[in-house]
Formats: sequence, C-alpha cells, structure tokens
Amino acid sequence: MSVTVTVAVDCMGGDYGPSVTVPATLAFLRDHPAVNAVLVGREEVLKPLVGEAAGRFGARLGIHHAEQVVGMDEPLVSAMRGKKDSSMRVAIEQVESGRAQVAVSAGNTGALVAISRFVLKMLPGIDRPAICFALPTTGGHIYAIDLGANVDCTAEHLLQFGIMGTVLASVLDHSERPSVGLLNVGTEEIKGNEVTKKATELLRASNLNFHGNVEGDDIYKGVTDIVVCDGFVGNVALKVSEGLARMMATFLREEFNRGPLSRLMGALSWPVLRRFKRRVDPRRYNGAVLLGLRGIVVKSHGSAGVFAFEQALARAASAASDRLVERIGDRVAAITGTHEERPA
Repeated sequence: MSVTVTVAVDCMGGDYGPSVTVPATLAFLRDHPAVNAVLVGREEVLKPLVGEAAGRFGARLGIHHAEQVVGMDEPLVSAMRGKKDSSMRVAIEQVESGRAQVAVSAGNTGALVAISRFVLKMLPGIDRPAICFALPTTGGHIYAIDLGANVDCTAEHLLQFGIMGTVLASVLDHSERPSVGLLNVGTEEIKGNEVTKKATELLRASNLNFHGNVEGDDIYKGVTDIVVCDGFVGNVALKVSEGLARMMATFLREEFNRGPLSRLMGALSWPVLRRFKRRVDPRRYNGAVLLGLRGIVVKSHGSAGVFAFEQALARAASAASDRLVERIGDRVAAITGTHEERPA
C-alpha cells in the first residue's frame, strides 16, 4: 500500500459488535503499518477492549465516541432521523469531513445505504449507490453488482452499475479491461424484460468490455469479471448461494459422521476437505463496496467473525489507497459527459 489510509470503523454494528470489530481492527493494524484506524462507538465499551494496544499503536489508533447504535432490524426512519449520533453515521461523517478515507460497517444494510447517501451524496452522473460484492468462481472470483441497494432499476442504472463495477475490478484486481456481463434469463439478446433489453443496448454502445447476457449458472463459472443486475435479483441470487453452501456443508458433515468407517474416511480426506473449504470460504470474500458515493463505504456481513471482518478492512483500505472514488468519477464523466469541480 503506497499511501497511508485512515479507516473509520463502526464498532457497534453487526451481530457481534465490538467483540468482533475491535480485535479485527487491532489485528489488521498489526499486519498493515500503512493503515490508521478510528474506532467509532461507545468509548466506555471500546477502551477496555483496546487495552494496551492504545500505547502500542499510538497515533495510528484513535477512538471517537458515538452514543447511539443502529439496530440490525431498526426501521430506516428511526435510524435516519432519531439517531444522528449513531456509530454508523459518525463513522461515515469521518469520511465526509476528510478525517478518514473510508468507513466500514457490519450494521443494518438499509440504514447504511440511506445514511451514506445522505451524508456523502452521489457522484455526478450516478443516480443511486450500488452494493458490489466478490463471489468465488472456478478460476478466481467475480464482482456482482447490485446485491440489494436498489430493488427497482432502469436500464440507465444498470449501465452505471457496469461502469462502477469495471472501475472497482480495475482497481482491486489491477485488470486493464475487465469484462462485463448482464444477468438475464438467457444469453440471447432477445431474452429478458424491457429493462434488460434496453440495458443490453446501452452496455454494448458504451466503451465497456461488454460480453453480453449471462445466466445464473455462468456466475460461478467466471464467464465474466463483473455481473450486473438489479438489487432484487442480485440479493436473491446471493442468499440462494449462501443457503446452498450451508446445505452442502451440512450434508458433508452428516455423511462423514454416519459411522466409524465414514469418520475414518473423513479423517483421511481432511487435507482435501481443508483445501476445498478454503477455496469456497465466504469469509475470504467479505466486504461489499457501496459504489457511486463521493466517499468510500464498505459493508461487512452482519454475522462476520474476526477473520471475515479483517477481509472487509483489507478491501476498504485497498479501495481507498487506489483512489476508487476519483477513478469512478473520471470514468463516468468520460462516458456521460458529467464533470465535478475539484479543488485545486
């Protein structure tokens, strides 16, 4: 990492809150000397968890008190209007003020999208933020966008998602010209509804490396580097994939525990199973970037443990170090003709 990055961490968000976010941040700081962190949340809770690490990291580690917490099932109106001193909002405000370059939260997704949009605003030429998440494939991984921020989209929104996904893949994977696919019910251009048909036309007319339509089973084949869809379809696909992975893991455990011989075979197969588990381990892909904002926000899975939250921090630091926001803005401007005035 070439430049120093400061990450604002919503320590109170997620299913486990500070018991995961604080140790994950401390471990990440230990392994990444070019990263600073601001822990945002209730000071009386965070300080004991930080302990002697405060002295060890010195100025690289700070605590910013925020009294309120956005609940995982809290209504959007309550989070927006009633909790202006929530750890989630204060972490995002650290980015808006320039005290941090990126914010990371495992909290309520709907609240995170809404608060991020309200505080940071949208880039010129981008109408809505979109959630972009890495998924494993047979040859590596792909980026899927949008996975839940927008349940209803126009063709123009899908084009914008393709642009933002392209820049993200270029930044994080150092890929010069990543390919883009549009998730559809068939690969033929005549397939799909009116929105996807028009989106196909817009994507093909753009200067993106547009592969064409892809089907659901193409995602994990890695047919393209980016898969574009609306948030309704994307979120359903993601949750189905997570459910299938859990079911397969359950089936494997059941089969290897059917009797003494099965347990013996399981023990002999353990090295292979361990490698298999590593390849499909969802924790390694944790951290969805909320694209389209004038600042970087990364959404961690709410049930993430320490290792998974560290992966979200790594994704956040990489995106900030490689100037993701500026590069998205430049690419959108080149395609749409919208430009943002930047201070000299």
